[in-house]
Amino acid sequence: MAKKSDGNNYLKQAGILAAAGIICRIIGILYRSPLTSIIGDEGNGYYTSAYNIYTIILLLSSYSIPSAISKIISAKLALKEYRNAHKIFHCALIYVCVIGGAASLFTFFGAGLFLEGEAAIVLKVFSPTIFLSGFAGVLRGYFQAHGSMIQTSFSQIVEQILNAVISIYAAHILIGMAVSKSSTTKAIYGAAGSALGTGSGVVVALLFMLAVYALNRKMLHKRMRKDRHRYTDSYRDILRGMLGTVTPIILSTFIYNFSTSFNQTVYSKVMIYFKGMSVAETATAYGVFAGKAMVIINIPIALAASLSSAMIPTISKSSALGERATAQKKAENAMWTTMLIAIPAAIGMIALAKPIMQLLFPQKDTLELAAKLLAMIAVTVVFYSLSTLSNGILQGIGKVNLPVRNAAIALAVQTLLLIVLLIFTELDLYALVICLIVYSFMMCVLNSISMRRYIGVKENMKTMFFLPLAAACVMGLCAKGAYMILQIFVNSNVVCLVPSIMISVIVYVIIILKIGAVDKEQLLGFPKGKRIVEIVERCHLLKTEK
Repeated sequence: MAKKSDGNNYLKQAGILAAAGIICRIIGILYRSPLTSIIGDEGNGYYTSAYNIYTIILLLSSYSIPSAISKIISAKLALKEYRNAHKIFHCALIYVCVIGGAASLFTFFGAGLFLEGEAAIVLKVFSPTIFLSGFAGVLRGYFQAHGSMIQTSFSQIVEQILNAVISIYAAHILIGMAVSKSSTTKAIYGAAGSALGTGSGVVVALLFMLAVYALNRKMLHKRMRKDRHRYTDSYRDILRGMLGTVTPIILSTFIYNFSTSFNQTVYSKVMIYFKGMSVAETATAYGVFAGKAMVIINIPIALAASLSSAMIPTISKSSALGERATAQKKAENAMWTTMLIAIPAAIGMIALAKPIMQLLFPQKDTLELAAKLLAMIAVTVVFYSLSTLSNGILQGIGKVNLPVRNAAIALAVQTLLLIVLLIFTELDLYALVICLIVYSFMMCVLNSISMRRYIGVKENMKTMFFLPLAAACVMGLCAKGAYMILQIFVNSNVVCLVPSIMISVIVYVIIILKIGAVDKEQLLGFPKGKRIVEIVERCHLLKTEK
């Protein structure tokens, strides 16, 4: 169990969670490539469609539990109310048992309401995972509230590794069982195998978190015995307070992520019933968009999601102690850190969209389309990163209803736009791209306005946006140029791509330091900050003061 955080420790904890999140995303991409080769674009479409529905139901039942629980418990821990904190933990377990169980049964018996025909089988396979995810989420949120992200991070990596292995193996076995059946049936069997991998990963993650709790149980109970607070909250009061916090966070997260599944449903219905496409053709096309391009942009967004998870308990503690200025400074630092990575990630994807797609998803029939989609939606990495982080900041200061309102407004606008574009134009998948950009941008702007009003966050446009963007543009040109030059001498995408990425990262770091986008004090705030400062000073990279 981590000790109480101080100083910039929340950034270090966020760094741990971010590293785990990025590793998980990388594993997710690496296994999706051989998986797509096994189940094909059609199977990928079925899996992605079922996974999106599963994600939405998971959001409503238990996905937001770690953030909500960490917020509530961290506030109690800040006041040293250890017995109340542990009582909230017990109440949360009961909550996910009831809600998660109901959601799991609804998913199994109501799968046909969301997906057409046999594709509903894939969603049914996901249903038990919804029930188990809630318990893992409560345990993760409990340890996050104590300022320790190591347990959550390790469990996520273990979960993703097993998910990758079982998904590929189960898909291969089930497709082999359907060898004499139609191509569509094979695709559905393969997608169902992929869904089994997701469930297997959650089971192992839950067992790991239970083991961690068992190891810390004696220490937790010892601390509760030393708690001298006379008043202990009743379960009724805890449940009322938990619902008051959990419900807005769930609604916010649900609406924020609902756009993807809703857009999928609208796209499928319009393409099938208005444009005359078959179910298989629609699934294949959507699989290229959501199963390839969207999967790749989720890697850098993982950093913002990790910072958001780390920000909720630390800002909640500052808010509970009345430290508004501290909360404001933490929020601004987190936003600045996020932009330092999100902006160059977006530019890099634009510059190297086709080589990246060719490496990860080399299916020739859809390579050009997938690369164009990735280049177009890359800009949403910046918008989604900021809006994801700002959601966590607003939830941390207790303004849990604001992200709900902002997400609802953005969703309403993009929905109207999507329907118009799909029915009255021939944009098809590009209509999804346009709406994704509009939605993420609106969320970013609306959340920024809310933060300025309630916590006084001020975005320094120069250091937070313009300087990283300038450095990233130069980096993008270097990346593209290096790739093109290497192609003259080497006829290998991997051999050309990897050095190009390495060169671009080095160029970006040098420029960002030389133009003063990062100073010595800010570097010291990073994990291993002193060591980083020693290295850059030795290389004479820090901008000198005049």
